[in-house]
Amino acid sequence: MLRAKTVTKFLDELASNSPAPGGGSISALSGALSAGLTSMVCRLTIGKKKYADVQEEMEQILEESENLRKRLTLLIDEDTAAFNEVMAAFALPRESAEQQQTRTDAIQAATTKASLVPLEVMRLSATAAALAKKVAGMGNANSITDAGVACLAAKTAYTGAMMNVLINLSSIKDQEFVESTRQSIEKIFAEAEDATAKTLEHIRTVLR
Repeated sequence: MLRAKTVTKFLDELASNSPAPGGGSISALSGALSAGLTSMVCRLTIGKKKYADVQEEMEQILEESENLRKRLTLLIDEDTAAFNEVMAAFALPRESAEQQQTRTDAIQAATTKASLVPLEVMRLSATAAALAKKVAGMGNANSITDAGVACLAAKTAYTGAMMNVLINLSSIKDQEFVESTRQSIEKIFAEAEDATAKTLEHIRTVLR
């Protein structure tokens, strides 16, 4: 499992000539890093007298960010597994008409699945961006730059995941699925970008 490797071994494998892990797994990792930083800001805020009035909300954010972190961590491996399924489908025999049809069906099924994994990463990372916005505004002021990095990590995650959804959609024949998924990612991206822009502007204002 990728998530069980040391940082050094993970980076070595990432830098190898193997196409997986690739951008999809890194998008999931970026989302997990965002959620982890948000959790840290929450923990550095909870229990402080100065932030007693926001403690309950910070506790709720902490629970949500930890759930996000755990799920996104699992998606690091799920993305690579989905990619490998696509490659396995392409490797199926295609000598007879029956084999060709079986191979085509397998490719379409695997590619559809491979688009759903980054779609989930995108949704969760957009939520991570929204949580980063919250902790940047109400969390421990000494950790505001950590909230900013959480925001930027989330942006990398949801943008990278969106690109992976789009490249998979280009190979899917089910146009109803393609169109509904495109509409979903456009909405997610717009909302996440708005949250990100507001977070970064707030942090820039505070740090001036």
